[in-house]
Amino acid sequence: MPITITDIIEAHKRISFRINRTPVLTSSQINSLVGAKLFFKCENFQRVGAFKYRGATNAILLLPKEKLAKGVATHSSGNHAQALALAAREIGVPAYIVMPSNSPKVKIDAVRDYGAEITFCEPNLKARESTLKRIVSETGAEFVHPYNREEIIAGQGTAALELLSDYPELDVVLAPVGGGGLLSGTAICSKGINPSIKVYAAEPKGADDAHSSFYSDTLVPSTNPKTICDGLLTSLGELNYGYIKQYVDDILLVEDNEILSAMRLIYERMKIVVEPSSAVVLAAVIRYKKLFADKNVGLIISGGNVDLQSFFDSYKAKL
Repeated sequence: MPITITDIIEAHKRISFRINRTPVLTSSQINSLVGAKLFFKCENFQRVGAFKYRGATNAILLLPKEKLAKGVATHSSGNHAQALALAAREIGVPAYIVMPSNSPKVKIDAVRDYGAEITFCEPNLKARESTLKRIVSETGAEFVHPYNREEIIAGQGTAALELLSDYPELDVVLAPVGGGGLLSGTAICSKGINPSIKVYAAEPKGADDAHSSFYSDTLVPSTNPKTICDGLLTSLGELNYGYIKQYVDDILLVEDNEILSAMRLIYERMKIVVEPSSAVVLAAVIRYKKLFADKNVGLIISGGNVDLQSFFDSYKAKL
């Protein structure tokens, strides 16, 4: 059966005692800059530093004991890897994580700290999937897909559920899109609560498969994506594609330099650290100001796992 607002409400009841109810922050300076009232749902303060913990926790809590006995497995560049590793540790089952060799060190270290077993692969979807298939065959672990799974989508939708519970007067909700788990859950939840609300996605131009898919009648795979947003490199999931076509109003493209500027603006004006995959939503509001003018806009800030060592190394190189 299709996921509905009821599934998201039930997911929230299931996971609420394990997750953080993240804050919603505002900035009068940023509001003045864009000519709208922005409400930032800060999933950078979620456990593991990203919204992914919501979906991973919901999925694990719904798995029967016989499937959990041999553990869980997934492929992920970082945030879902961390989320599944911690969720598995919380209930005492092993986690096997396939990570691309170019994954940010901060995320690799976190996955290890949560006790998961990491297997590295080449940084492409084919290598991720083939390596995972081997791991699942060897261990018998249950594959928990990062985004193309109903329990994951319902769990991710709980961020929007909290946001709209706190601010029901929102005219628009905006979320990043990579694989589509967060966007799907956000759209289902938002339209389920208020059918007239607008739901937009923000996507880097260098990884625009969701935009291409949205404006065609078929799922367009991601080919050699190039963007600073490491969390948005994955191809849109088939299940997610269906929900996005049904519930999302538009997908807005932005350049990497705009994303970096938005990331810096959030840091300077709000004093919080967000990763580029999160800053893409503010970049979209700034680029498409007229679309959001005089509106109440909810922004899902998806995570804050920035590789600070790379940042400091880059800074030192300039000294």
